[in-house]
Amino acid sequence: MSRIDVLRKNYQRICSLPWDEHVAGPQRVWMAVYDKEDERKLRFRLGLFKEATEQAGHQWHAIDFTDAFADWLCSPPYSDYAESYFESPTRLGTAPMAAFKKSVASQLTDALRAVEPAENTVVAVYGVASLFGFLRISEILPLFENNIRGRLLVFFPGVYEQDNYRLLDARDGWNYHAVPITSTEGELRR
Repeated sequence: MSRIDVLRKNYQRICSLPWDEHVAGPQRVWMAVYDKEDERKLRFRLGLFKEATEQAGHQWHAIDFTDAFADWLCSPPYSDYAESYFESPTRLGTAPMAAFKKSVASQLTDALRAVEPAENTVVAVYGVASLFGFLRISEILPLFENNIRGRLLVFFPGVYEQDNYRLLDARDGWNYHAVPITSTEGELRR
């Protein structure tokens, strides 16, 4: 069985369990952790996760952040930064990056508020590797976690070890209270 198949199987087991409606926002976040080398395989098989969600009796709503930075940079009023960014990426200062972080958090917040029935919906986020170098997932999760009424599934290319998540195996990890779902056979934490 491939690692993506194992990840889907572990996800389906978590998704099929009864959802406690009295948990805090961070416990409503599921981190589907997979090897960064499996990004294209995961995207190709994303429909299997939707199918597993629906088989468990829940709704599915997906958000792709692959183009989030490019879309933000090309939208007014931030398009003024585009030319200087392409000339020298280090020129993009703190204020524009704070605006980008706010934009990403707003997109997630809007999606979480728009889904119905919210308490029975998995909002799945993929393409987060594209945010690498611009912002950290650990910085944006606290900005919207109180708006999660169902479950938020973050497809996370990286590693999970000793209660720490590391995106793309590149940065020091951070400890977060999300439920980890890994592509390791037989491993399931709740």
